Amino acid sequence: MSHGGTSARDFRLFWWANAADALGTQASGVVLPLLLLALGHSAQTAGLVAGLSLAAGILLGPLAAIPADRGARKTIMFWSAAVSALVMGSVALVLALGHLTLAHLLGAVLVERFATATHDAASRGTVVLVCPPDDQPRAVARLAAADQGALILGPALGGAAYQLSRALPFLADALSYAVAACCVRGMRAELKAPAEPTGGGLLREAAAGLRLVRQQPVLRLVLVWIALVNGVAVALYYAAVFALERSGSGALPLGVVLAVSGAAGLAGSLAAPRVAVRVGAARVLVAVTWLLVPLTAALATAAGPWTYGLLLSAVCLLVPLPAVVLQARALLVTEPSVQARVGAVLATASGGTAALAPVLAGLCADRVGTAAPALGCAALLALLAVHTTRRAALAEAAA
Repeated sequence: MSHGGTSARDFRLFWWANAADALGTQASGVVLPLLLLALGHSAQTAGLVAGLSLAAGILLGPLAAIPADRGARKTIMFWSAAVSALVMGSVALVLALGHLTLAHLLGAVLVERFATATHDAASRGTVVLVCPPDDQPRAVARLAAADQGALILGPALGGAAYQLSRALPFLADALSYAVAACCVRGMRAELKAPAEPTGGGLLREAAAGLRLVRQQPVLRLVLVWIALVNGVAVALYYAAVFALERSGSGALPLGVVLAVSGAAGLAGSLAAPRVAVRVGAARVLVAVTWLLVPLTAALATAAGPWTYGLLLSAVCLLVPLPAVVLQARALLVTEPSVQARVGAVLATASGGTAALAPVLAGLCADRVGTAAPALGCAALLALLAVHTTRRAALAEAAA
């Protein structure tokens, strides 16, 4: 009984660490492109900075997963959160003093992304170590709901804070990382998975996650679906930012649009486990993927905050339904000793598309128009829908 109580306490602390981190990241992330535009940089530059920051995390995540699986998961999570708090605090301080340069901002964002990548890599597998198997789907849904809840409060708070002072959203991000570090430090579990044989060298250990993804059809389905949908979501987000900024909308309307979208995503995350049981994981996966196609295409004709808010909310309501199901399936078919490395492979794929998405969105905004990203994303989702229809039975088979 005491073990169960300890596990529940550790999961609550883990949940709060992730929720605080997500809230601060959303508060600063929503205003980062607006800050770059206000400092006189182009939309293409803003997209490039965002793309580089996402790409930076891809490089370190897979390597950080090795010591995490070996038992350093808790230590990595704590120190990466502490480093992130320091670098984002430096941005807030220098910005408040009026001396922020593009080099300082880019350097801080890259360091923060490296630290966050190591934290994310180390945190994968924590659910398996602190939750019994029957509770894992609900735990995944609660973590997803926290992310979506951050999308409700984070952008609105970030937009309002930015109106008061450009430094405030970045100060909030720094404080959120400090809270996350304290929560991780307070967890009682050591977060160490059962050891596996480590022969074959560093490269072979790093490739263990990739080998498992290649061998498991359900993991391949998870990789393709989450990577493509994540890239589409990031592209649509930046397309909305650039379109609303050019139409004269300020930070606050943009924050409200993203907050409403986050509320829809929260509802979808909370409903995902129940919907999957009642409707069936395969049917949810196929239906949602096809529904995303016309909704994304309709964003090409959006004009004004209300239209963007309505369409993005519909997208955000639907995406968590299959995403939570697929993430839970990935946990069930992956041994605890390679959770971090499998997670790093999935994150690298989704991070790669997310890193490319803002660059392309910014390029289109400057040279083609803000309708182009939505149309391109709709075409990509149509191809994904065809692939998902053929492979969807795997989502049921892994249950």
